[in-house]
Amino acid sequence: MSYCAFVNGLPPGTDDPNKAYHDHAYGFPITDDNALFGRLLLEINQAGLSWTLMLKKQAAFEAAYDSFDIARVAAYTEAERQRLLQDAGVVRNRLKVNAAIHNAQQIRALQASHGSFKSWLDAHHPLSKDEWVKLFKRHFKFVGGEIVNEFLMSTGYLPGAHQPDCPVYARVRAARPRWADDTPK
Repeated sequence: MSYCAFVNGLPPGTDDPNKAYHDHAYGFPITDDNALFGRLLLEINQAGLSWTLMLKKQAAFEAAYDSFDIARVAAYTEAERQRLLQDAGVVRNRLKVNAAIHNAQQIRALQASHGSFKSWLDAHHPLSKDEWVKLFKRHFKFVGGEIVNEFLMSTGYLPGAHQPDCPVYARVRAARPRWADDTPK
């Protein structure tokens, strides 16, 4: 079952966090670097867990990681690392916490060389999924095929977030995701 079929099959008035995410965030372009970092951080932390859990913990992640402020996370010390490893509101996995800090540092370097994380992404678009994965693995930690694919799909760089018959598909396309620039109108 596709994500669209699952979400569109939820009962009206549901409080399932997938509904709001699917209808208002998934596949829509993100232009803010901190928001892009936040999405990458959530995708990495979802590995081995459910996306519903990540959506339920999103506010806790945002609070724990200083509103996904790249510069602040990049400057985290051992004290912040230990704080995160003891925070029950987030995923307390040392590899994922270390990846968040490392990846924020990497994004700072990409911002310095390209002006922004988004500009770095745009400079490499379009790539195939496999090419994106290789690129991400050269720069970031804890990124594999599924994480990179979901990050790029959820932020509008790769198609597939919504099925063409999904009521949200036309809204996502109208928001001009990067993948739409590569497909016939």
